[in-house]
Amino acid sequence: MKQLTKTLCVLLCIFAGIQMANAQMLEAGQEQPAGVVIYSLPQTSVMLTVVAEKENFVAGPYAQYAQKYMGSEARTVDQVTYTLKSIDLAPYLEADPSTRIALNLSGRGTGAANFLQLCSQGLIVTSDSYTGKPESWRFPSIANNDVFAGKDVNGNLTSATTTLYKTVNTAEGFQRVAVSQSQVVEKSLEKKAQETANTIFDLRKSRMQIITGDTDATYSGEAMQAAIAEITRLEQEYMSLFYGTSTTSIQTMNFDVVPTAKTANQMYVAFRISESEGLLPPNEVAGRPIVLVLNFDKPAEISTGGVASGAKPVVAGTVYYRVPVVATARIMDGSQTLLQTRIPIYQFGQTVSFPLNSVLK
Repeated sequence: MKQLTKTLCVLLCIFAGIQMANAQMLEAGQEQPAGVVIYSLPQTSVMLTVVAEKENFVAGPYAQYAQKYMGSEARTVDQVTYTLKSIDLAPYLEADPSTRIALNLSGRGTGAANFLQLCSQGLIVTSDSYTGKPESWRFPSIANNDVFAGKDVNGNLTSATTTLYKTVNTAEGFQRVAVSQSQVVEKSLEKKAQETANTIFDLRKSRMQIITGDTDATYSGEAMQAAIAEITRLEQEYMSLFYGTSTTSIQTMNFDVVPTAKTANQMYVAFRISESEGLLPPNEVAGRPIVLVLNFDKPAEISTGGVASGAKPVVAGTVYYRVPVVATARIMDGSQTLLQTRIPIYQFGQTVSFPLNSVLK
């Protein structure tokens, strides 16, 4: 992997006059010797690039009448939902802050060149080997409350006829005479839903007539295609008054996991996802956990990756480096496996020494 072969090799060097005969592991808080190179051993961090899709659904104003006039039920409540779309897993090398090693390269012949070559091969990682990671950011989508404005088939007003009665003095006496009076009133919501449904069915009928040629007008070529496309557009627009409309946006975030030997069963909550809040960090309890599980081929060989404080110094002219172990990494959503791959884990590998003056080819 490119991330594992590209290592950070800019060294923090302090040159004074004190000479050392070999590599020496520095304890926490120990003063840094002068005239030596300080380097760190590599550790693996796992970066997950997660993409979720946000759907913002706005229910149609005629949703409650969809079953009656359109023959199928519609969602009647506005809702925001997040769906997990993709996960990318990439291991990165970085300097292990728990290990600092002092090494004197002066008077070692090919030692300095070999040390740099070890850096290029990923065996040693120094403090500046950070390869860089993209910032996590998201694209929020703000729903427009007027998404259905102007989509009514007919106007909002209608004419209502009211029958009134007045008393008229006739030869036979006083009689009640009916008088009709028309006035403009607002249409009821159900009335507008009914008119919209009728228009949808009329559009479908007109489209079928154009396709089958059962019409007085003649359509051919691009004219037929344009007419059908416009009828379909109007149909979808009026259908949204019953079945609502949805807008989608993408949320992308990066999550990092650094495996440690102290974690039991090597299970890590990488991140969480909530259907209403989207991607969340692992310490949030609002969403369901997405877990990173590491399984090693040979658990008995796993070590903490360090060097025991009581160990004797290595032979003069040698350098410490790490040999990684290979683990099977799985991303789990409950009992469902979302992703599985094999990655090297440096901090669980063996820390060994290498004769620095040996010729590397």
